[in-house]
Amino acid sequence: MIPPHQRYVTYLESLTPESLEHLNEYVTSDVRFKDPFNDVVGRDAMAGVFEHMFESLGPVNFKVRGLALDGNLCLSKWDFEASLRGQRWTFDGMSAIVFNSNGRVVEHIDYWDAASSFYERLPFVGWVLSRFRGWISTR
Repeated sequence: MIPPHQRYVTYLESLTPESLEHLNEYVTSDVRFKDPFNDVVGRDAMAGVFEHMFESLGPVNFKVRGLALDGNLCLSKWDFEASLRGQRWTFDGMSAIVFNSNGRVVEHIDYWDAASSFYERLPFVGWVLSRFRGWISTR
């Protein structure tokens, strides 16, 4: 039998708009999903976040680079690639994923740097954030 964390990682790495209908096989009905832009509760709300991602970014490539397990907690390090405003968009991040005793996800929280990975790519906001980062940087 495949461990729950490996089943879920495999699902996320092959996620497509069509495979979203199978999300209920991996998460609870009251799952919490959080990333720098969203904080939602419920399987339908989580699916909605993913649907919006596919509509906004087109095909995505999500690759897990490492896992750490501690009881029902799984930490995953990953790389993300998509297209943003017609340009290749890549960044790395981490997720804290909590499983219940039945092997379903009850909480999935993504951590990634939205300032350098997203906001700094926007025309005016990006320039301001880039300047600000330069002012507070030690190098």
